[in-house]
Parts: sequence; C-alpha cells; structure tokens
Amino acid sequence: MFGYIIINKGDMKFKEFDVYHSYYCGLCQALKEKYGKAGQISLTYDMTFLVMLLGSLYEPETEMKEVKCIAHPFEKHPVRMNPFSVYGADMNVLFTYYKCLDDWEDEKKVTRLAYGKILEKAYRSIRSQYPEKVNKIAKLMRTLSEGEKKQNQDIDYMAGLFGSIMGEILVVREDEWQDELRAMGNNLGKFIYLLDAYEDIEEDLKEGRYNPLKKCYQNPDFEEEIKTILTMVMAACCKEFEKLPIIENAEILRNILYSGIWYRYEVVRQKRQNGQGENGQGAENA
Repeated sequence: MFGYIIINKGDMKFKEFDVYHSYYCGLCQALKEKYGKAGQISLTYDMTFLVMLLGSLYEPETEMKEVKCIAHPFEKHPVRMNPFSVYGADMNVLFTYYKCLDDWEDEKKVTRLAYGKILEKAYRSIRSQYPEKVNKIAKLMRTLSEGEKKQNQDIDYMAGLFGSIMGEILVVREDEWQDELRAMGNNLGKFIYLLDAYEDIEEDLKEGRYNPLKKCYQNPDFEEEIKTILTMVMAACCKEFEKLPIIENAEILRNILYSGIWYRYEVVRQKRQNGQGENGQGAENA
C-alpha cells in the first residue's frame, strides 16, 4: 500500500518541489545512516509526508546540507533533516517489514520473504525503541490479516483497522495535537486501504485473492459509491489537518492532501472507464 501519499507536481511551484524533494532526500539519508543500504531501498514518498507533517507542526531544528548519492552521483543536492527524519525512517522500515510478510503470506513472493529476513534485525531495533506503538500496530496487523483470511466484506471495519495503524504512526507524542493527528491518520489510512482495494479489484477477483470491495463491485453504482466514500474520508482527514497550527510547508502538505493523493485514483478510474467503454459495458457508471 505504498505510493499513494504523493505530490501533484503539476500544481506545485518549483521552489516548493525543491523543498519537498530535500525532505525526501533527508529521509533517504536517515535510512542509510541508521539501516544501511537495506533500509535505504525501502524509501517511499509516503513517509516523506510524515516527516514534513510532523516537522512543520513541531518545528524542530532542521539541518540543511548538500550531498552526493547514487541517484545524483555527479553533483550535490540539498537535503533537509530533523529528528522526524529518523522517526520517518523507523516507520518506513517497520511498514516495509510488515509488507514483506504480507506479500509472502498472500502471494508467496520469495524475494519479499528474503527482504523481510534482511530487515528482521532492524525490526527488532524499532520494536525496542517504540514497544507500545509497535505492539499496537502488530496487533492491528494481525486482526487485519485475520479479517482478510475470513473474507470479511465489512468495508468500514477493515478500512478502519488500517486507519488505526496510520493513526498510530502519525501520533508521535502524547500531547495537545495527538487527537487531531490520530483522527487525521485514521481517515488517511482508510483512504489508502480503500484506494488500494479499488485499484486491485479486477486482478484480485481474477487471481482469487481477498478484496474488501468484492461484494460491492457487483453494484452497478460501484464507481460512484467508491468515489463518494473516498471523498468523505479525505474530507474528514483534511478537516483535521486544518485544525493543526501549521504554517511552514502548509501549501506543500495541502498539495498532497487535496490533490496529489487523488492521482492514483484518477489514473485507475480513467483506465477502467476506457476499458469498460471498449467493451461496451458500464462506461456511464465510471
């Protein structure tokens, strides 16, 4: 479920993109410094959002420097790092580890099993750093897995479990902003879970895999129903975001929440619409 929390580059100023990318590179550096190349290859744009959100809210001291890397071997590029870069790296590796286990269990991907084995030491380290958080997330992941094995078609329940996982990740401190961050994470997680299911529905049905949208996919109003649910969930997420006293990087974060996160949905929707139109079926419902 990676790759959904991204920017809409077309609606972003060049300066804003440079700032965003510097945080992305900072997360990459944090992964490399703490977990080596094995951690570095788990890098995602999704956790860049986490780093920027928490950094903009709590405003810690941010280190700015220029570095060279494998992706930019010939010239230095700007990097921004703060304590939340390290936290983002921890959550990135944790999430990747769970994803490897899930991919192995669901699809028996040997490469994912092997990568999960490589990340086990890092996982144990993260678990020792955040025992309560990791225990909560692990319990939610087990419950989610059990629901999927039972073919649970209760969309609210299943999406809510993943939402609770994201809520745990966003709440880094027990303070005056924890309620807003948890609610924001809950809704963001629901959106990601449902969008992932929406994107995979045809392939999952073909391969006989679990998908929480299997039942409602038969509904002739499936497309409009899913769009309505996703819109309501993200509206609730954005409402919580706007309660936070964020000034720095606010427009970049809004770009992600109001525009970027919808990119994959629009791509999948358009592809499905075109496919249905070609087959002469249901194009008006897309």
